[in-house]
Amino acid sequence: MRSYSIGKYLGVLMILLFSGLSLSADAQINTNRVLAIGKNALYFEDYVLSIQYFNQVIKAKPYLAEPYLYRALAKYSLDDYKGAEIDFTSCLERNPFLVYAYQYRGAARQNMGNLRGAIEDYDKGLEFRPEDKQLLLNKSIAFLQLKEYDSAVATLDSLLTYQPKWMQAYLARGSVYSEKGDTAQAFADYNKALELDKFYAPAYAQRAMLYFQKEDYKQALGDFDQAIRLETTQPGYYINRGLVRYHLNDLRGAMADYDRVVNMDAYNLIARFNRGLLRSQVGDVYGALEDFDKVIELEPNNFMAIYNRAILNNDAHNYRPAIADLDKVINEYPNFIPAYHFRAELKKKINDTKGAEYDFWYAYNLEQKLQKQRQQGKIITGKEVLDAGSSVSDEETDDNKTREKSDSNIAKFNRLVVYDKDEELQSKYKNEIRGRIQDRQVKVDLEPQFVATYYENVESIDKSTFRSDKMISDFNQKRILLLQLKIVNHEVPLTDDQVQYHFQSIDHFSLVIDRNPTDENAFFGRALDFMVLQDLSEAEDDYSRVINLDPEFVLAYFNRAVVRYKQMEIDDSKDDPRDISALSLNIETLSGKRAASPLRISSIRQNTADNIQPDIDETKKTYEFNMIIRDYDTVIQLNPDFVFAYFNRANIRCLQKDYRTALSDYSEAIKRNPDFAEAYFNRGLTRLYTGDTNQGIEDLSKAGELGIVNAYSIIKRMTAD
Repeated sequence: MRSYSIGKYLGVLMILLFSGLSLSADAQINTNRVLAIGKNALYFEDYVLSIQYFNQVIKAKPYLAEPYLYRALAKYSLDDYKGAEIDFTSCLERNPFLVYAYQYRGAARQNMGNLRGAIEDYDKGLEFRPEDKQLLLNKSIAFLQLKEYDSAVATLDSLLTYQPKWMQAYLARGSVYSEKGDTAQAFADYNKALELDKFYAPAYAQRAMLYFQKEDYKQALGDFDQAIRLETTQPGYYINRGLVRYHLNDLRGAMADYDRVVNMDAYNLIARFNRGLLRSQVGDVYGALEDFDKVIELEPNNFMAIYNRAILNNDAHNYRPAIADLDKVINEYPNFIPAYHFRAELKKKINDTKGAEYDFWYAYNLEQKLQKQRQQGKIITGKEVLDAGSSVSDEETDDNKTREKSDSNIAKFNRLVVYDKDEELQSKYKNEIRGRIQDRQVKVDLEPQFVATYYENVESIDKSTFRSDKMISDFNQKRILLLQLKIVNHEVPLTDDQVQYHFQSIDHFSLVIDRNPTDENAFFGRALDFMVLQDLSEAEDDYSRVINLDPEFVLAYFNRAVVRYKQMEIDDSKDDPRDISALSLNIETLSGKRAASPLRISSIRQNTADNIQPDIDETKKTYEFNMIIRDYDTVIQLNPDFVFAYFNRANIRCLQKDYRTALSDYSEAIKRNPDFAEAYFNRGLTRLYTGDTNQGIEDLSKAGELGIVNAYSIIKRMTAD
């Protein structure tokens, strides 16, 4: 439950012109002006951009508290609660009297589950402002999350003495009474809230859910109708009204509500799941399969959907796909006896008599075993056996027709899902807040290797100021090449004109080489041309010729290593075309349980040694890796401050599963360039992979701060409930 929010306390800020603003030299920037522009970006919810401006102010004047405060607010808005907490702390270290910093640091801690720490912050803020309604409200919600209902009610009672007409306080207290089981007091507070504001849709929706829990479906329907009239774009209202209509046997009305949500948001998993169940009930097998296919596509570990799809595939006579789905369910829920019986029936249909008999007798023996454990006072679930004193979300024999989205009891596979408050708030943010890039679905890849080349993919956030390198700069100043070299890790396809230019350039350098076969610069320039034209073999040969002519030509070693790895990628893709991206970490959701980290990074994908086809010569591959590492070793020996060699070598170490050495190289790169965003990002992913969740999230937070916006998507997924 996340009723607490930042609130827009900044007020309306003047829009400033950007012309003439220089961010290149810390001592020369007008920090007041940069801070003002950052606040403008924050007000207009362009959070990532605002962080870049606050970075500049902090770099120029690190003793100021204000830029830390605003950067923390931006990170908070991106769900980077750890990064926000760190910045709020830095702010308070510089100015311990900023009440807002206590309030929002408390909210950040609350989002991370540190409820006691949040309450401490709210109490500290209340020392300065004992009547602050947001501090009191957030504190009451923290008590509610701790299930300390009396403390929550007492906090809200205190709030209402200061703010007797604040509707939100009554809604919050109504929620506490509802959780506590005191429905009479809950109704009284919801009614009072509506008396204060009869046009507030969430109040009707909350009262409707209370009616729903009391099985007063007609009253619940009336309140949801009113909520929808007042707020027509909130998907949660339609989903929960669909539940009410289902209980009133109005299947047509329930279906219409789910259709409406899917039309608004084709990726709404709850609406898809519920509609799939309804379609299966009315015999629309293929329509239901379409919905469950979409749910599983978006959420591959949704075992409720997988089991339902198995049932539907059986109805559609698709027996082998049904068995494949049951294999996944049984692997996750080894005590779910109905799945074994179901799979036995399906195996009979494909004439797998031996397999069917095995499943039947395995289910029989498992049932006998579990029956004995029940007699011993154990609680049996599909996933595990619990002691009698253990708590479970619900009994398998519960007659309720709905479940919470977080409920992973596989026995409830055929129950409609309730759209709870947290889902509703998350959906509203997703639709309304511009710049919430942490809600984007992103592939979790390592940032790719760097290369010295001419062209770069233009990013919305310019990180080129952090990629300056003396060696590259010195080389460009010699004007050996007509084009300036850049150090980049996101290359772009060439335009037709650029292609023609580089072909002509190859001809030019070839003529120079014919006249002077010892001109290493001509070989280097031609190697660059070959490289951007993707002629990797010729590029490698020319880089090797440069090295033979000048054994200390650092950029030739560096780019030769890059080209060699590119060639390896291409060679691997010919044998395993599934994925050419070798530098990829695969994050999977833990289903139905909360571990030290709610996500795990399972593997380096596709092109690692585990996934290479058996006919690949592993000795050859090892040799190629060693050649690449040797080039980077030479670069570092010749120029220990060239941070991009450490970064690229770390990426190769990750491919070799030598994570300890990779972490060392990323750390060395960061040590030599503390603003190296890509190194923080890759070190963060590697730390997550090796189980160092806290340090990994801190690294991702820093990467996001420095401009790698996909870090916020990963942070959100790593910290999601």
